[in-house]
This record gives sequence, structure tokens and C-alpha cells, in this order.
Amino acid sequence: MEGLINDEDDNNNREQRDERPRSSWAEVVSGEQDHQQQQEEEEEEEEQWQDGSYRRNSSTRPHQSDENNDDGWQTVGKKHSRQQHKIQKDGWNQYKLPPDEQQYSNEVEIGDRVEPTEDELTDLSRACEKLWDLDLNRLVPGKDYEIDCGKGKKAFHKGDMAQRSLFTWVNDDVFRKPTFGRFLSLLDNYIPHQGREEVVTSEEIQEQASFIEEISRTAPIKYVHRYLASKGIVSRSYQDFKRMMTSLWFDLYGRGGTSGSSSAFEHVFVGEIKQNNEVSGFHNWLQFYLEEAKGRVDYQGYIFPGRRGEIPDSETQILTIQFEWNGVLKSVSSTLVGVSPEFEIALYTLCFYAGEENNYIQLGPYALNIKCYHHGHKIGSVFPIADS
Repeated sequence: MEGLINDEDDNNNREQRDERPRSSWAEVVSGEQDHQQQQEEEEEEEEQWQDGSYRRNSSTRPHQSDENNDDGWQTVGKKHSRQQHKIQKDGWNQYKLPPDEQQYSNEVEIGDRVEPTEDELTDLSRACEKLWDLDLNRLVPGKDYEIDCGKGKKAFHKGDMAQRSLFTWVNDDVFRKPTFGRFLSLLDNYIPHQGREEVVTSEEIQEQASFIEEISRTAPIKYVHRYLASKGIVSRSYQDFKRMMTSLWFDLYGRGGTSGSSSAFEHVFVGEIKQNNEVSGFHNWLQFYLEEAKGRVDYQGYIFPGRRGEIPDSETQILTIQFEWNGVLKSVSSTLVGVSPEFEIALYTLCFYAGEENNYIQLGPYALNIKCYHHGHKIGSVFPIADS
């Protein structure tokens, strides 16, 4: 699993921020300034991309190892939850089979709904709302999973404000969904430490191709293709589009000075640990659940929202949180919860090609900024920020 980068202004920005008295941070818990600084923290910590220099201190803590049961399930977790975490993995080997032995879901047929309207073609937020409506595999809080947000904290505060794991349980049926299962099978293909060159096996290449093929049968991906093709951004050939998607998300590039050490998929969804002991990327709820189940993630609590923001609860599907991964702190991280893998791939691909660095959108009841950074012609990083 893993690998990230920064710009020349980063050091100056960091010096200016660190010179502020600690009391100025403490003043802003319930106000606009807190929300703005929360965004700045994530942006500065995570996404300055030009020259590869990134320096920041972080605390480390030993982590628990995971246990493997003989029945194809993994269980663990150092925090209390009402139900023990379980992850069924015994069906994932089929995703490594040769192409002629792969079995895929039927194509989703929803007619004209995947055709973008003129309003959607001229308004990215409306297009993203359409994607939200087309996410037929999005989970329902309380029915498909349950989270316990614990207590809130400011980003700079130390200490664990969550007595329990973030995820109390996830329905076993979730892992039987084809796009979910194929996504999860990809997560162990990466070295977690940035700067280590990745070695991609033929089986892993097959897993990547199979994942793209599976999600390409869903409505969100079909919609994004037709949207981008209507704008002349991508080919109208769906086969060409699938090859482009494979390249966009899985092609390796250099991060932290080492070529072939990272990819958009690894950074955004899996996460990377930089040489200075800092977590970068890691914005996916399924990866969080998987790593928490193995005891590698320690959820520390949610980050206080701005003055207009709502305190998160078990129904919330956009979270700004703090956690440790493999004993390394991620002081501010944001993620969508319960959405399908195809939805996130579609949303971030759409914002990368048709949007800008800041993409202020509405997803159902949630106002968001999809922050998108380019690394040449690839995705450097992309993640949601709750626009409260």
C-alpha cells in the first residue's frame, strides 16, 4: 500500500501559521475562523504539489497487529464496539482470475437518466447532484452500517476523544456487492510508505482492469463518460474511456522524489505514510473500516465544524475526523461515508476533468468543496471538504 508532495510557498505559509499564538487557534472553535483553519490545515498538510518538499512534525504511537482467522475472516480492533468487526475476504481470489474467467454484473439499464442535461453541462454542481441520485449502491445509515462519532476536538488538540471505534458494524451483504468487493481487493496491492517503488504484478493489473470493468457497468460511470464526451474532453468510445480511467487512477508516478512510487488510487483511497511520519491521502471510508477492523486505525474523534456546521451523528455521510494509522497521526481528514466506490471514482474524475481546484457543489443535503490537485496529467489528490 503507498506515497505525496508540496510547493515553495509551503514553508512560508507554515512559518506564518506556526507563529500564531496557540490562543488564536483556541478562540475559534464555534466560529467561521475555525472552519477556515480546518480547511487550511487539510490543504496545507495534504496538497501542495510542485517541488516535492514537505516537512511537518507528527507524533507516533505503536499500533496493534491484526489477526487472521482460519475461516477467511479478519477480526480485531483495540476499541470497544457493540459488534466485533468482521471482513469477509474468501471471495476476493476470483478477482485475480484471467480475463476470460471473470464474471461481471449485468449492465445497469436506466435509460435517459445517464444523459446529461444542458443545465448539468453548464453547472458542475448539478452534474454532481445527478451523480448522487445515480448512486444506486449508496448505503443507508442504520440499515447497512452504523458509526459512532464520539466527541469532537480541535485539530491541534492531542488526545483521543472517541472511546469506541468509528464503525460499530457494517452489514455483511455490503462486501458481496461486486463493486465493493473488487474495490476492497485492490487495497492490499500497495506499499504504505511513500518513496518505496511499487512492483505491480500481473494479478494486480488484472484486479485493476476488472475493477474498472465492473464499475463501468454502473450508472455513475456511464453518466461521467457521456458528460465528458459531450464536452469533447474524452472519446465517445466507451472502451477508450475505460482505458483512460485505468490509466488515470492506476498509472504509477513519482512522489517524494521516487519514480513509480505512487498513483492517484493509492494516494486518494489507500493512503500513504511519508518519511517524516505523516499520513497523506487516505480519504476513503471502506479503507478506514478495513484498517480499523484490523486494528491499524485508531479513531480519535471528529473535528469541530464551523459556526453554521452541524455536529455529526450516526446519520452523517460527510465527516471531518482525526485518526492514527499504523501509529502515525492524520490530524485532519475528510471523507464521504457509505457512498459506493463507483460514485467516488465518478465524482473525482468529473471534478478533475471538468472542474477546477475548488469545486463547490451540493450532494443531497451536503454542501461540499471537492478539492482537486493535478500532478501533470494525473490526479495528485482529490478529497471532499464539508462547506459548513
